[in-house]
Amino acid sequence: MGILDNFEKGLERAVNGAFAKTFRSGLQPVEITSALRRELDTKAAVVARDRILAPNRFTVRMSHTDYARMSALGVTLIDELTALVQKHGTEQRYQFTGSIVITLQDDRSLSEGMVQIDSSSVKSTVAWTPVLDINGTRHPLVKARTVIGRGSDADITVDDTGTSRRHVEILWDGARAQVRDLGSTNGSQLNGAPVSQAILEPDSTVTIGRTRIVFRVIAQASSEAPRAAAPTDPATERHDMGGFWGPNA
Repeated sequence: MGILDNFEKGLERAVNGAFAKTFRSGLQPVEITSALRRELDTKAAVVARDRILAPNRFTVRMSHTDYARMSALGVTLIDELTALVQKHGTEQRYQFTGSIVITLQDDRSLSEGMVQIDSSSVKSTVAWTPVLDINGTRHPLVKARTVIGRGSDADITVDDTGTSRRHVEILWDGARAQVRDLGSTNGSQLNGAPVSQAILEPDSTVTIGRTRIVFRVIAQASSEAPRAAAPTDPATERHDMGGFWGPNA
């Protein structure tokens, strides 16, 4: 289950597109979700009988302390928030002018436990990019063959004594991905089952030793207009486009 699976049980405490509340333990992810949902509903504009446009670019501003805590969650938080924005938009039949982009921003003018949302609609084109999420770090697949293991000659080196020097490889042909075990000592698993070679579907998990490798295909947006705010950290930005997961969707 995701870290925000119970977000609908959270309180809808938002005013004029912003949510602000002080918590003893600081800002919580569920409160960011409430703020994003309210921002969508507030800014959605009816342009035709069957067309309601909603913003697709969001800058989530928070205190320095809260930003440090949220950034530590890495791409997991952004992935969850993006999926929930897309879900809410679908339920309300909103339409977006381009890919959904959520950026976290450190705002030292805000007190701990407060959040402010800035949003805008930006047209964009989308290019689908395959990536591997490993131990909180995102690695784009830039080659047809990417070797993963603990050896220095691997394309991606993992600090895991339970893996072989060249443990597994990920193959990408521009449309589909495959995983192939390279004769490792301890073997590899795909979604919990032993694997020697298999197709990788989006969000599949390959396990080698104690290391989990999550394969994703994400949308990289190219803006046709200036962004509302530049991303503060690549690890705290996520692009997505509703209704698609990759090139063959």
